This record gives sequence, structure tokens and C-alpha cells, in this order.
Amino acid sequence: MYLVDANILIEAKNRYYAFDIAPGFWEWLDRAHRQGVTCSIDSVRDELLRGDDELTGWAAAHRDFFRPLDQRTTAHFGALTAWVTAQGYRPSAINAFTGKDADFQLIAFAVEHGFTVATHERPKPNARKRVLIPDVCVAMGVPTVDTFDMMRATGASLHLALAPFDDGALVAPTLPGLE
Repeated sequence: MYLVDANILIEAKNRYYAFDIAPGFWEWLDRAHRQGVTCSIDSVRDELLRGDDELTGWAAAHRDFFRPLDQRTTAHFGALTAWVTAQGYRPSAINAFTGKDADFQLIAFAVEHGFTVATHERPKPNARKRVLIPDVCVAMGVPTVDTFDMMRATGASLHLALAPFDDGALVAPTLPGLE
């Protein structure tokens, strides 16, 4: 199961899988969730609901995509806090990570349930100003992937639909000088 970080959804919405140009991504995400392949957690949903855009609406409409924390997950909070504290992060980074940060809960949930975390963050083992998901995941034995690795691993394939023009014909776009 892939446990989706907020930045996967935010980047998709803001860039390459915007709702208006790539609805197939969101359809795939829904289907993958229904098949038990993808999900996220409530604290990620809470983060998304603080916005005011299409992703906010999507998060509100897809309540079941987000799972509540269970008691077994909270049992990993101590180990996460101890590891982060032992790494020499700045106190502000530790407080941000262990406070109300969704990343802390996301990793604990992944540890407990044996999930892979899908995130766009990249490891920076020498960083001390911010605790990054991949660094903690490595320490906790949790695999991480990005959007594209997750999609490839699940066999996702998005197909471009050509836009109809006034005469009803479907025409592939051309670039000036490349006709």
C-alpha cells in the first residue's frame, strides 16, 4: 500500500496533473484507493482542507481516502522522536516535526502498517534545519517512492485525449515551425 504525502497531491494539482488538464490522474488515484493500493491519513487531509482551491474540494469529497490514526500507530511516536532527537537536528526542526506535523504521523502510520510512503521529498542526511521524510523513513525501514515510481509500480497509464475543434474533428496540437 502506498501512503500518500500531501506534497504528492499538491504538486500534482499545481503542476503536471492539474484537475483541468489531467483528470485521468485523479481517476487513477480514486481507482487505486478503491483497490486498496493508495491512501493517506487524516492529518494530511487537515492540511489540504486549510486551502481554498480544487484540491481542498477533492480532499473534502474523498473523506474515505484518508485514514484516522490508530492506537498502534501512536506506539511509534517515541521511537521517531528519539531518532530525530539523536540526529542533531535544530530544536526548531525537532519541534516542528514532532508537533502537529503530518509527516511525523505519516511515517509512524507507515511503520505500523508496513506501507510505502509516496513523497516528493528527497533525502538530505546532513540537513539539520528541517526533518525530511526520506531520512526518517530510511532509519525506520520504510520504503519511499515518488509519484512516477508509484504509478509505474501499479501499472498506471494515462492517455491524452485530443480536443475537438469547431468542425468536430479531433486534432493533435502542433507547434509553430514544426508542421
